[in-house]
Amino acid sequence: MGRAGMAFSAIAVAAGAVCYWAVTSQGTGFRLSTVGVILMIVGGVGFVASVVVFAVSRRSVGGRDRTYDRQATDAQGGSTTVHEEVRH
Repeated sequence: MGRAGMAFSAIAVAAGAVCYWAVTSQGTGFRLSTVGVILMIVGGVGFVASVVVFAVSRRSVGGRDRTYDRQATDAQGGSTTVHEEVRH
């Protein structure tokens, strides 16, 4: 979802607002004002869902401190284990 979902939701809300307030023609058994209300509701719910998903996906998992264990080989062919701790 993320930013694309937020943009699509904003477009849906705008299209719904146009259908509800700006379009005056009516069809038989079909009301554009009702479609406009539905688009605004769905767009608003989609926008909120996109914001929540975007906020959760940007948060780091766990603590901010990280540890790494890796195998390093020097120029003579000897290997050793390296332990790194990264603090933010």
